[in-house]
Amino acid sequence: MLIWSRTGRTLACTLAVTLFALFFCLPLAVILMSSLSEQWNGVLPSGFTLSHFHQAFSGASWDALVSSLAIGFSASLFALLCGTWAALALRHYQGRGQRLLSTLFFIPSAVPSVSIGLGMLVAFSQGPLQMNGTFLIVPVAHFVLISAFTFGNVMAGLTRLSSDYENVAASLGASPLFRLRHVTLPMIAPYMISAFALSLSLSMGELGATMMIYPPSWATLPVTIFSLTDRGSIANGATLTMILVAATLLLMLVLERIAQRLTPGAK
Repeated sequence: MLIWSRTGRTLACTLAVTLFALFFCLPLAVILMSSLSEQWNGVLPSGFTLSHFHQAFSGASWDALVSSLAIGFSASLFALLCGTWAALALRHYQGRGQRLLSTLFFIPSAVPSVSIGLGMLVAFSQGPLQMNGTFLIVPVAHFVLISAFTFGNVMAGLTRLSSDYENVAASLGASPLFRLRHVTLPMIAPYMISAFALSLSLSMGELGATMMIYPPSWATLPVTIFSLTDRGSIANGATLTMILVAATLLLMLVLERIAQRLTPGAK
């Protein structure tokens, strides 16, 4: 809804800022204070310390951070490869066939992550594809959960890409592989980077399916945070939460900066 009056715009902006501060900034500030507190028995912490952060970069907490990064990057790269491949293939379909196949690709995003975890736990606990108890089952589950978002972003980029560029390249004698490598992929590269950034952020914060299938030696940061807070170690859980937020935000900023540089016409 458009707001034309200055008073209305001021009220709308005030409401938006208030809601943002109340539901995003305030909880984040509380988590930050908790991660820096020695004790918190009253309204405010009784003391501040950096010992929680020193502990977070060693032992099981450090292993959880490495696991989250390894799983996030591996699952996101595979999702980017498959999502781009699927989007390029479906681009040549028209009408009902394209809509049907696109809908099938988006089905995993409509299924609760806990259901995905349970399904994989049952399906891959025996037989030739037994992955239960191994590292591989976690990135596979993350791939299932994030692949639809990668496909959607790349498909959006292909939809906005005019076929004139490829037609001109074809008229000059360029082969399909040459057109793909030197025309199509460079033109949709910003969408691919954005898709990878979204997939990575979703994977870094995934908890539902991971809780059901992760092996003990590959606990991710969200799983470790949940375990710590469930045992009453709020300060350590808050510390890992801040590290997760900072790491994810830093990766997103770097990837979005790369995407902007790859955008045609960007300086």
